[in-house]
Amino acid sequence: MGGMPLNDMPWWRWRSNVRSALHMLSDPAFQRDVWLAGVPGYGDVTDAVYRLVEDTWLDNWSAEKYVGTIFRDSQEAALVDTAVLRVLRIMHQVGPDAPVTAYLEHEGWPEAVRAARDAHVRMAASDGDDPDAVPSTLEVLRVMTRSA
Repeated sequence: MGGMPLNDMPWWRWRSNVRSALHMLSDPAFQRDVWLAGVPGYGDVTDAVYRLVEDTWLDNWSAEKYVGTIFRDSQEAALVDTAVLRVLRIMHQVGPDAPVTAYLEHEGWPEAVRAARDAHVRMAASDGDDPDAVPSTLEVLRVMTRSA
């Protein structure tokens, strides 16, 4: 998240959290090498899901509501809505406290990862960032969202 400044959006901190979550949810290698391996500093699947919906309430209404504040356009919002629905469906089936393996082995996980990837790529491109860069730690996210 080092290309275009995110703070050009009114609610850029929320955008940063959504992007961070989608980035982690969209990267199978990251999930294997970090989440499954238990590498500290990145949280887990549940942390990513909460980062995706906690402040935005995207589990209660459409991302379209945030076009112009968090999302740049309706296409971003639609891709985020799809990702949120797919990830939340799995979370509700396996439970929020399920181990990482329960998510990764769920038959719907590849579809959720693809949806998260589509949303992540669109948002990264809109912000001038490389969608294939390694996800940042939660500490880097905290530092970034404290600065303006």
